[in-house]
Amino acid sequence: MDLLAKLEGLAERHARMKALGGDAVGAVMERLLSPTRAIIEGRETILAGTNNYMGITFDAECIAAGQKALAEFGTGTTGSRIANGSYALHKELEQEFARFLDRRHCIIFSTGYQANLGMMSGLAGPRDTIYLDADSHSSIYDGCTLSGAKLVRFRHNDAADLDKRLSRSEEDGGGKLVVLEGIYSMMGDRAPLADFVEVKKKHGFQLLVDEAHSFGVLGPHGRGLADEAGLEDEVDFVVGTFSKSVGAIGGFGAGNHPYFELLRFAMRPYMFTASSSPASIATSIAAIRKLAAEPQRRRRLADNSARLFSGFKALGLELGCDEASPVVAVRCPDEPSTIAMWNALLKAGVYVNIALPPGTPNKMCLLRCSVSAAHTDADLDRIIELFGAVVAQGHGKKVANG
Repeated sequence: MDLLAKLEGLAERHARMKALGGDAVGAVMERLLSPTRAIIEGRETILAGTNNYMGITFDAECIAAGQKALAEFGTGTTGSRIANGSYALHKELEQEFARFLDRRHCIIFSTGYQANLGMMSGLAGPRDTIYLDADSHSSIYDGCTLSGAKLVRFRHNDAADLDKRLSRSEEDGGGKLVVLEGIYSMMGDRAPLADFVEVKKKHGFQLLVDEAHSFGVLGPHGRGLADEAGLEDEVDFVVGTFSKSVGAIGGFGAGNHPYFELLRFAMRPYMFTASSSPASIATSIAAIRKLAAEPQRRRRLADNSARLFSGFKALGLELGCDEASPVVAVRCPDEPSTIAMWNALLKAGVYVNIALPPGTPNKMCLLRCSVSAAHTDADLDRIIELFGAVVAQGHGKKVANG
């Protein structure tokens, strides 16, 4: 049997998508003009689906830092840190992140995906149980699988359901890890952290928060949801990525446990993956310092998020959650209408993400926008105007409430 025959259904689905217009999962940015502008299909397009929350990817100081590291350290490390040793830049970035996060220890990874693979599989093992929010990112699920731990899912953002499942669990001598996200990547909603902390006090598990979409975004210091909620002491471990607010590539895990550094020798994704390139590490160092020194970026992002959220609500669009967030998801009734609306928006001059089952909660079809601190008021008003025009043209008649 042909090993790839199982992909026939995917091929047919992709063909149907392309038959409705452009390739919504294969759009090419021919040239980047700024954090919020690109040339796509020969047209200047507003970027509203890049997760470039701080708009830092074209920052002159970050670019200069990367160029300097490229010249001094070369193009790559050619191996893992366990095998080849660490560069001074790797240790410097870990120290910068630990300082920013106000944690004693930090380990950096080559990607955010590997950060979740490594942290889940390093913290939990076959004798342990991971309690996981049902809407968690795929990288978290994959890390749980790699760990070999027992996996128990609880209803999304439902601390009472977690409490019930913990109360029913049998004591088997293993550890218990509960995993939440600061901002959930598809719908843009936040975990009710205080509710989960109350459950933690009752049951005594260890708590990890994935701050991938909330790092740099939430809290008085920009450390994420736990910072915003004033509950950092109740969170045992944090994990996140460089590919959002930091504008680079990589990931991190951090904590205060005295054995935390030993995770380096227990995480296969860390041990057996080439370490991050010097240029990427150097740009991340410059970016994290900039985030610490420029809180106005967070304030601008919050204002921009509220502007887009309010504008979409005024259009009557059905949104993913009831509070403003840098992730603004528009719910659509079905796959064909979602694809049609995505194509119409792109032709009109705005790029957003298309999100379809099975990668979405409850099999929803979404058009997902991510707001940047670099967006101007004019950008956001134009995005709102184009969504309204596309709906009025009939591409998304069922998208608006009523």
